[in-house]
Amino acid sequence: MIHAHLIVNPAAGRGAAGRAADRVARAFRGQGWVVDLCRTEHPGHASELARAAARAGVPHVIAVGGDGTVHEVANGLLASPDGSRPALGVVPIGSGDDFAKLVGTYRLAPEAAVARIVTATPRRFDVGRCLGEYFVNSLGCGFGAAVVRTRNAMSGLHGFLSYLVPIVRTFATFRPPHFEVAAAEHRERGPMMMVEVCNGTTAGGSYRFAPEADPADGRLDVCVIRKVSLLRFLIALPRVMRGTHLGMREFALFRTTRVTVRSLDGPLILHLDGELRAPGVDECVVEVVPGCLPVLVAG
Repeated sequence: MIHAHLIVNPAAGRGAAGRAADRVARAFRGQGWVVDLCRTEHPGHASELARAAARAGVPHVIAVGGDGTVHEVANGLLASPDGSRPALGVVPIGSGDDFAKLVGTYRLAPEAAVARIVTATPRRFDVGRCLGEYFVNSLGCGFGAAVVRTRNAMSGLHGFLSYLVPIVRTFATFRPPHFEVAAAEHRERGPMMMVEVCNGTTAGGSYRFAPEADPADGRLDVCVIRKVSLLRFLIALPRVMRGTHLGMREFALFRTTRVTVRSLDGPLILHLDGELRAPGVDECVVEVVPGCLPVLVAG
């Protein structure tokens, strides 16, 4: 029998993950898996549970929740030695669910996601690392981090509106900071809307910053968005959603294994997989850690 730990964030999806937890467990048991159901109780708890599962030798750990849950679980798994690292599966019950798009369970009902996970093929994904923390989908500074901060302060929005409304509200008061971005493949300095370092294709739920990114190619895709007027912003937004923005003069996209981002205006504010961080530094190095995370990818 196959053994797995289910790590459920009851608050994810505005409580939907908590309500679906028992359904998910029953679905796995119906497929012949032996599962232990663990509910998180505080921020960081998912990482603790994932580390404990790895130490116990559990072969599979399933994150039930959104991208924040996946982020915590992945960081817990990556704290264990590579040879004993469980494979990560995802039952997506969140707002954006960007990582689920990479593993073949996006927009599936819990039972359908389970059915795909139990027949999934293990694959080794890259992850990004910055300031001692890992990210599985994307890291951003500038406008992206400011949007996360705005969204965290808002309530009552659901689905696509929970991403669109904070973007419009943030733009009204946002002033592009001055960054220096330096990698072997690209270097520039000046006012920038944002820098998004991508392991996956999308961030913020619907925005395809790096439409050709491959989480297993050993590289990160870096999208630089330079200072933009309101008119160009309104033109660019739907193009970013379609992934057709790369010909616009305000955008630069390059692939690298290591990039340094320096703020010329004061300490950086970052997001890692949508989780806000204020590390109190004005420079960070972002690097890829290739092939280090076993992931269950549905066909």
